[in-house]
Amino acid sequence: MSRAAVVLLDDVRCPTGGPMSLQIKHLEINLGERVAIVGPNGAGKSTLLRLISGFVRPAAGQVVVLGRSLAVPLSAQGMRALRCEVGQIMQDLHPVERLSVLENVLIGCLGRTRGWRGWTRCFAPHEVAAAETALRAVGLIQRAGTRTDALSGGERQKVALARLLMQRPRLILADEPTAALDPAAAREVCQLLVEASAGATLVCVVHNPALLPLLANRVIGMKNGGIDFDLPMAELNGSGLEAFYSRTEPCLQDTEARQQLSGNAALI
Repeated sequence: MSRAAVVLLDDVRCPTGGPMSLQIKHLEINLGERVAIVGPNGAGKSTLLRLISGFVRPAAGQVVVLGRSLAVPLSAQGMRALRCEVGQIMQDLHPVERLSVLENVLIGCLGRTRGWRGWTRCFAPHEVAAAETALRAVGLIQRAGTRTDALSGGERQKVALARLLMQRPRLILADEPTAALDPAAAREVCQLLVEASAGATLVCVVHNPALLPLLANRVIGMKNGGIDFDLPMAELNGSGLEAFYSRTEPCLQDTEARQQLSGNAALI
């Protein structure tokens, strides 16, 4: 594992809850990379993110995230430390609807808030000021006092992004963060997500190929629970990506994947 590696998987096998298992021979993601994961439904993309986040454990193999081995259960203290350093925007992780926008953003600092302030959510003035700064960055400061259940889908994603800014994680995992958003809102959220990940590492499951140039400098294609290709964004072309989705069997050789996916054709 290189010193710059943030995520390392070796000989990993993990159940997905479906008919196939996640099986990854080797995957290394380094500090500062922006990695997009693409693939058909059921390919294992979300399971991979849950594995990296520590929500599921591998049945076999090595998983190291931010220097911590996740192949064995972490202590409560170790898990808390991991949660502080890994920010997440997942399909099943939503803002707390009964809380205000500002209160939801302040949740991002709970990992570094100790004692009674954390229990009562009575945050220090400098944390409140930081949360307001995060809301200005995503254009929601005027909605700070609004209950989150009154927001649109795009606004809720902005709340989640402001919470990431507040958390200041070293690794950000995003599972289809633009799902159900219109094209303009999707592009805006992508730009904000890249800005939120400055100085960190971003791993993002992407459904819409048109968003790849906005989010990623590296693209990993998954199929049938395994990695089908792993390419720099600059080498990916639209026709090759279309062929990837149309193939029913995984491409077993990296050289073959490069031949099919790389070239000069524009992605969008």
